[in-house]
Formats: sequence, structure tokens, C-alpha cells
Amino acid sequence: MAWLVLVLSGFFETVWAAALSASRGLSRLVPSVVFGVALAISMVGLGFALRTLPVGTAYAVWVGIGASCTAVYGMVAMGEPASAGRITCLVLIVAGVIGLKLLR
Repeated sequence: MAWLVLVLSGFFETVWAAALSASRGLSRLVPSVVFGVALAISMVGLGFALRTLPVGTAYAVWVGIGASCTAVYGMVAMGEPASAGRITCLVLIVAGVIGLKLLR
């Protein structure tokens, strides 16, 4: 259960990052509210996962999921560059997250 909550919390990290960008410095109401709610859900989920998972592993997985999904969102939805080098780096992040799960 902790792993499922941790993965979902990582996805909510992507939601709050995208909403923060859309809020334009917290100056737009709806994206700012989405940011706050998603941030709270993400943090509470991480806290729940830390009840049973080691902090180093859980935090690295949470950040890895959030960072990689946010980068993919930026490439797909925001027109950020999707070069071979960037995609390779994202694959390495995902491989590290999977490795942390399998080798714990």
C-alpha cells in the first residue's frame, strides 16, 4: 500500500508543479488552488509512505517520479525541447526509481 501511495504522490507532484507554472506566480486563482490542493495531497501521501518505507528510498522515488513526469509534461504540453539527450536522462531517472524499488 505504501508504494502505491508513494507513486500517486509522485504524480501529484507533477500536478502541483504544472499548476504552479499555470498560476503565473500564484497570481491566478484556479491554478493557485489546484497547486495548493495537489501539494497537500502529495506531501500527505509522502508522509504516509514514510511510515513504512525508508526515507532515502521513498524521497528519491517521490522526487524521481515528480521530476520525470513534470519534464515529460513540459515537453508534451508546453513545447519544451524533447532532444535525445533529455529523453535519455529521463529514462535514467526512471531506471533509478525502478532500481530503488527492486533493490531496497
